[in-house]
Amino acid sequence: MQTAEFFENLEFDDRHVVVTPMLESGFTKEIRIAFKAGQLMKAHKTAYPITVMVLRGEIDFGLPEKSVTLKSGDLIALEPNVIHSLEAKEESVVRLSLSKQDTIKRVNAVLNL
Repeated sequence: MQTAEFFENLEFDDRHVVVTPMLESGFTKEIRIAFKAGQLMKAHKTAYPITVMVLRGEIDFGLPEKSVTLKSGDLIALEPNVIHSLEAKEESVVRLSLSKQDTIKRVNAVLNL
């Protein structure tokens, strides 16, 4: 059994979005993404399905056909290869559930970290 507290040791950075691996299960990787207001994850895609949940704040979730506003408690799931972006409208904390085959390195590459 593993546990994680998404708000423990939470850090924000004025220069970039902060990506923190929280735990890895037999089938997913759970990632915390901390945004200051106005920060952006540019348009990108992954070869695997993902789930994104806003734990705190408000995010504009950009998709090819439209932008969806996600607020605290909102959840969205994407199939593989769907181009999307995230922009924080206010300080926000997001949970990203990745496939076990996906990598944190790829997530950081979106941010050029």
